[in-house]
Amino acid sequence: MSFNLKNKGKFAALLAALIISVSVTGCANTDEKTSSTNSSTATKDSVSTASITSDESLDSDMFTDRDKEVGYDESSAVMVAFSSSGATASADSVSVSGSKVTIKSEGTYIVTGTTSDGQIIVDADNKTKVQIVLKNASVTCKSSTALYVKQADKVFVTTAKDTENTLASTGDYVQADDNNVDAAVFAKDDITFNGEGKLIVTSEKGHGIVSKDDLKLTSGEYNITAASHALSGKNSIRIASGTYTLTSGKDGLHAENTDDTSKGFVYIADGKFTVNCKGDGIDAGTTAQIENGTFNITSNRDSSSSSSTDSASVKGIKAGGDITISGGTFNLTCEDDGLHSNSNVTVSGGAFTISTGDDGIHADSKTSISGGTINITESYEGIEGTEVEISGGTINLKSSDDGFNAAGGKDESGFGGGFDRDNFGSSDASITISGGKITIDADGDGVDSNGSLTVTGGETYVFGPTSGDNGAVDYDGEATITGGIFIATGSSQMAQNFGENSTQGSMLVNTNSSGEITVKNSDGDVIVSFTPTKTYACVVISCPGITTGQTYTVTTGDSTTEVEMTSIIYGSGGMGGHGSMGGRNMGNGDMNGNEMCGPGRDMQGGPQMR
Repeated sequence: MSFNLKNKGKFAALLAALIISVSVTGCANTDEKTSSTNSSTATKDSVSTASITSDESLDSDMFTDRDKEVGYDESSAVMVAFSSSGATASADSVSVSGSKVTIKSEGTYIVTGTTSDGQIIVDADNKTKVQIVLKNASVTCKSSTALYVKQADKVFVTTAKDTENTLASTGDYVQADDNNVDAAVFAKDDITFNGEGKLIVTSEKGHGIVSKDDLKLTSGEYNITAASHALSGKNSIRIASGTYTLTSGKDGLHAENTDDTSKGFVYIADGKFTVNCKGDGIDAGTTAQIENGTFNITSNRDSSSSSSTDSASVKGIKAGGDITISGGTFNLTCEDDGLHSNSNVTVSGGAFTISTGDDGIHADSKTSISGGTINITESYEGIEGTEVEISGGTINLKSSDDGFNAAGGKDESGFGGGFDRDNFGSSDASITISGGKITIDADGDGVDSNGSLTVTGGETYVFGPTSGDNGAVDYDGEATITGGIFIATGSSQMAQNFGENSTQGSMLVNTNSSGEITVKNSDGDVIVSFTPTKTYACVVISCPGITTGQTYTVTTGDSTTEVEMTSIIYGSGGMGGHGSMGGRNMGNGDMNGNEMCGPGRDMQGGPQMR
């Protein structure tokens, strides 16, 4: 149940697999000749977060053709070469002072050579577009940024094919102007990275790459190690493709604009990401949208860090607004939530493996899952939101507290994982299951709604709690089932069945058993069978083959019970988990004369000692 004051401690070891045996009968439901001086003009991109809620690809809105162009005309480019004695340039559009070079005009600049204390500065007209081609270049800057975009319209950083390049900053940052430079690459304006080579970025005391406007990466390979955020964009981070290895003392990807609530978003069309961070893997101030890619994210706090770092957020993917995921492969190992939105989480595709110290998926408002495969192998609570809607996909989860949790206001979840309370959007809590295949292994409540529970389709199987203060099904409002398969096993003390407004038969049978559960109709045909992985004292069974006026034989392990469906609902339960009756009766029978499933009773006869 959602209000849980028990100290559950650390979780059990990673669940290797859920062994499920279910059988159902009758219940089935390019040319490098493009100079940057003659490329077509690209306007600054301004995309509000409202635009990135569409299910369609936003590639043309998020990226220009120039963002993706990795070609360049070497014959017309300006050559910039670093060496141990300083730097040289082949044109007056670059000023040189020792190992510091300043690009002042539009054009393509090819950078080569190595310096242990140098700098590339772009300080041009604010309508200027500059392409910097890194061709086996290694620029390290002591006490400042290696690449500083002070002013331009837009800068394109291209790694030449089959080259390895380095941009690095060492030591504390010493400010040379009014800008608070704090990254190995620092851009005041738009900056795009692309190419067919590799870029290594290191920052001993600050961020890896920072843009105070839009940060885009469309191709190439990147290895970024930073004391703070690895990638940071004020207005947005937009990634079309590429390979990224990010190691950071804070967030892996961080987008935030406190002045404009339509900005500060993350958009990822594709790419390969390996993120090891002491903050959030991906942190969007507003929205986060992911269409495809491979994500291996490990987020955890450093046990030897200071108390201020100890309070850092260590989630996998986090957004102040909506999280929308339509595809990709996600392996998330997180000290805090796997997916966390202060608004809504929408998953329509993708393959997820999530191991977390708190919630697998959390939304303050609505969590909607319509597709994909979600395996939550370890969690405090599996999937939660004010509203939880499941209409498709395959979900397998293990939780030390509730499997599904729909709550209003503030909920106690998170306390078990050592984190602050989660907020929820409103008090209108609900869980709705209309499709998908769901398997829940919960030590707390299996399916827990502080409001209503509605099942209209799909397949739901719950291995519920064995302790008496939790139930396989727990709700405060009304619970109805009109279709689908729903089987939930657990303890009997807090058991609940669906309510009388259901249109599909549901039976609640009391039994102390383990092993396979089968239901046969009066002709002896097996209409459903299911093998839980735990012992159980009670089972709720509903599927289209259960109808009023029929008699069924329910076998649970070695026990057999005859169930006569004189009403749409057979059997109620004990006292409610949230303090309400919620469809439970206090007497020895329900309103139809059926013997209730509660402490000390089975469905075959009188009281039994437990």
